[in-house]
Amino acid sequence: MANKTRRITESAMLLAVAIVLELVSKTFIPEQPFGGQLTIVSMLPVVLISYRHGVKWGLFSGFVYALLEMALGAKNVSAAFLPGYFGDNAMVVNALAMCLLDYLVAFTVLGVGGIFRDRIARPGMALSLGSLVALGLRYVTHIASGYILFASYAEWFFTQEGFPAWGAQLVETLSPFALGLAYSVVYNGFYMIPEIIFTAVASVLLAKIPGIVRKVS
Repeated sequence: MANKTRRITESAMLLAVAIVLELVSKTFIPEQPFGGQLTIVSMLPVVLISYRHGVKWGLFSGFVYALLEMALGAKNVSAAFLPGYFGDNAMVVNALAMCLLDYLVAFTVLGVGGIFRDRIARPGMALSLGSLVALGLRYVTHIASGYILFASYAEWFFTQEGFPAWGAQLVETLSPFALGLAYSVVYNGFYMIPEIIFTAVASVLLAKIPGIVRKVS
């Protein structure tokens, strides 16, 4: 019972740290026009939960984190159910798909961050590679969501004023499917790729602190 209580308490504290890091990030890092934001490694605490307590508990914690993210993004979530948010597309179906992919799946998969804890002896390497996998899965989820829900913006995105010339070249050479996919990869990559790199590096540094990456269960 004591171990269970400790696990719950520790996980709650780390999730709170994750939320604080995100809120602090919002004070000086602008959010992208259609959602998504670079943060101060706000997902690392969730990855750490998975490393310390195992992937099963990590996935549960990731799901709780996803619900917290939905609460923080309540304004965007509620807006998705309003007419016109997705253009002429089916409003409720798309809004539910957005909630599923961009929140529930995207943040729950962070719970796989401890996947290497029993496979790689070096904690820093195990935590860093786990963060790459976990955040990489989140990136892939956002790519899928962006393609399914917002591929129609691809041509406008790549040809808007100020965008590099290669954007227009993509519009001219790619098929509609490939263009929509490229749009989602690039748009979500603007914030996810730096986030993945920063988190992987921070994982290595965090592992140098004695006791931080100790496996509790």
